Amino acid sequence: MADVENKTVSQIFATVASHPFHPLNDGNSMTIDRDLKKDGIADLDNDDWKVRLLAVRDLVREGLNETAAIKTGLVHASPYVRQVTAKALGVLRATQAIPELESVVKNDAVVIVRSQAVIALGQMESEHSLTLLREKLENDPSRDVQHQCELAIYQIENKMGVTPKNMGAWQALDETTFETIKPGDLAPDFTLEDTEGTTWQLSSFKNKNWVVLIWVFADWCPVCHGEFHDLMEMKDDFENTGVQVFTLEIHDTYRGRVMVGKELEPKYWFAKESFKNAYTSRIWWPHLLDRAGTYGVQFGADPLAFSVHAEYINRPTTVIIDPAGKVRFVYPGTFWGDRPTIEQTLEFIKSKNFEFSHPRQLKVEK
Repeated sequence: MADVENKTVSQIFATVASHPFHPLNDGNSMTIDRDLKKDGIADLDNDDWKVRLLAVRDLVREGLNETAAIKTGLVHASPYVRQVTAKALGVLRATQAIPELESVVKNDAVVIVRSQAVIALGQMESEHSLTLLREKLENDPSRDVQHQCELAIYQIENKMGVTPKNMGAWQALDETTFETIKPGDLAPDFTLEDTEGTTWQLSSFKNKNWVVLIWVFADWCPVCHGEFHDLMEMKDDFENTGVQVFTLEIHDTYRGRVMVGKELEPKYWFAKESFKNAYTSRIWWPHLLDRAGTYGVQFGADPLAFSVHAEYINRPTTVIIDPAGKVRFVYPGTFWGDRPTIEQTLEFIKSKNFEFSHPRQLKVEK
């Protein structure tokens, strides 16, 4: 992977534009493995995510003083440059770029780019953009863009824009920590907030509990909601086994709160009935904000691994840590449906057998 440290904005763009990313599908909303022609990426050593992640980090480090240079990336020929540019501008809350982001929402042909521009306008609390977002909510051809518009409108109306903590997390990303923790290692401590602002530390559970960490994608992920349902049903099983569960999300406060039903309940295409009331009364575990994935990257829970439903997100990763603080299980998945079930995760702890291979895991062709 090319080193992008201390590069100019144009050099960061060039690094992204020249990288051979796995392609998007015909709808420009799912990454597909170029060899297998399936959703996801089979090769866990693939560095697409690192190139994108570090590009966003370095653009954020350039900061608001370079907004004029950064926003030129919104008209770059590469959709990957346009996407990381929109993401960085949102993290920076660079309101100077609102007209250009609105142009992307109106005109860009690529779903992930339009979606990221919508997300950025929400992060900026751009009241000027509400008319456009309401129109795109009704008329954009992509349901994924429509969904992001629904979230952004609520975010703007309720003044829940991006937080300084989110920008700080992106600026602090250190690539020397990426994928450094393996089974048998002592787990690094964390200090992370939940969706109520309460701070949690892994060290608080040492010599007391097993700890399970489950990274979820976002509120639009039906698989993640299925896992939430299973966790709610298995509350007593986990507590009786002495297991502390955390779910984690790479997003900032607002989107984390949407995930656990504490803000709006969007019009989900996969939900037959409302689950908001059930979430507010039955979620018994903390949902942590791993902003920018600064903790998860150490295990391979990559924040910008591949595109699912129009946004680059982390691999579906599960980590199990024993009461002594030793990592016993690390499983980064290869696509959105690849990781152990909640039932299997608990059984690993009960049996002390951590051997696992998902039957649908994508395999690199020899």
